[in-house]
Amino acid sequence: MFTQIIQPRFAETDALGHINNATLPVWFEQSRTPIFKIFVPSLNPKQWNLILAKVEVEYTGEMFYASDVTIKTGVKKLGNSSLQVYQEAWQNERLCAKGLATMVHFNHQDKKSEPIPHDIRAELEKHLIQSA
Repeated sequence: MFTQIIQPRFAETDALGHINNATLPVWFEQSRTPIFKIFVPSLNPKQWNLILAKVEVEYTGEMFYASDVTIKTGVKKLGNSSLQVYQEAWQNERLCAKGLATMVHFNHQDKKSEPIPHDIRAELEKHLIQSA
């Protein structure tokens, strides 16, 4: 799994002092960058060939300001033209959130999905997780 350390910002807290629930999808997207680079190594938006079809976040514990958060990212499932990216947010050695994003390899000019190329599939397979 890929890992990324997030340092929560004060602005990401809510009135109760927790990390705001709208923050997790942003952190999860940021932590999918290694997956994006497999498809578009330069991250050039003009070459972008992915779309986000679905995103789910399950909140399993509170998170707070002033403690780093570790986001773990892996590939849960590979389809013909899509993949599911599984993510976890950990703070102080506790699992605080789980995420699942369905992404589609997409041709923006033709407005249709396309099979994931073999070389990209081979790289994604290196990051498949066994259970989540």
